[in-house]
Amino acid sequence: MDHISLNVHELTENWTLLEHERELVSGKRGPTRLGFAVLLKFHTRYGRFPRDRSEVPDRAVDFLARQVRVPAAELDSYDWTGRTIEYHRAQIRRHFGFRECTVADAEEVTAYLTEHVAREERRPERVRAELLARLRAQSIEPPTPGRCDRIVKAALRAAEEYLTAWISSRLTAASVRRIVSLVDDGDAVRDDTADSRNESPPSTATATATATAIGLTETGLRDIGLRDIGLRDIGLRKIKEAPAPALALALAPGDLDRRAMLVEIDKLLAIRAVELPPDLFGGIAPAVVAGWRARAEAESPSRLRTHPLPLRVTLLAALLHQREREIADSLVELLISISGRGPGRKRAPEDAARG
Repeated sequence: MDHISLNVHELTENWTLLEHERELVSGKRGPTRLGFAVLLKFHTRYGRFPRDRSEVPDRAVDFLARQVRVPAAELDSYDWTGRTIEYHRAQIRRHFGFRECTVADAEEVTAYLTEHVAREERRPERVRAELLARLRAQSIEPPTPGRCDRIVKAALRAAEEYLTAWISSRLTAASVRRIVSLVDDGDAVRDDTADSRNESPPSTATATATATAIGLTETGLRDIGLRDIGLRDIGLRKIKEAPAPALALALAPGDLDRRAMLVEIDKLLAIRAVELPPDLFGGIAPAVVAGWRARAEAESPSRLRTHPLPLRVTLLAALLHQREREIADSLVELLISISGRGPGRKRAPEDAARG
């Protein structure tokens, strides 16, 4: 926590007993007096009580001990369990207008985090910080750390279920079947992806082409670098059946960029065959989409198959969506590179002068 190292300014700012606080401390003696002061200022600073003595920095104890004129060592005699500390906590809660967190409070803050935080922020530590801030703003004492963790997990899970259901509902049944086929284990695609037209599921060749385009392997998902690609990845049959301009580009001797461009075009067409809506992720925070893509890359197809259908479809759609943009960008760069070295390119004046 941020109170482990305290300087003079922090001690003065956060651990000085104010006049009305001194009145609360008065009438108490010895370890009880110092223990109450520690609980009071800790709650003022963090909106909760310390779980035990180890949470209170020694410099803060020394600083408070001088103010209440009780030796700091006497805090060791303060009972951190039992009726005395419970009475002190209740007295401090009444003073600040705080109350303990109830089941209804936990449900309310979980719903708040789900709707207003976890749909855009997927990092648990950030969601937890928002949880504590929300509780403090409502003058509610935070529950135990374990219960806080459960609230955060519940909010993240509920937000994910909402978002993935919304994303998958924006896809056609045909697109869902094509996405699911990327990690299908060979069995028939589940009936819940079928539409009223009873269209046949995508062929193995189509699914394989799309899976290759996004770098799908049974050990995980990875981006395919140009160094991993050769003519065999394009397929000689595709080259022979290609239109004349494409064939000329593919067979141009020694021009690896042009062959690489055909590979990138194959990948782009395979991804676009899935027919993702261009605005599929509209309204979703870019960091959330990037997180889904990273998760799809990190998990093996067998792991992805274990997810509920909306989550599985959303993860793969995020990967397809971002890979499509990356491949399109790489094609533009390749085209610029090729056109800049074409045989019909006029020589620049400085080139002619050197030639």
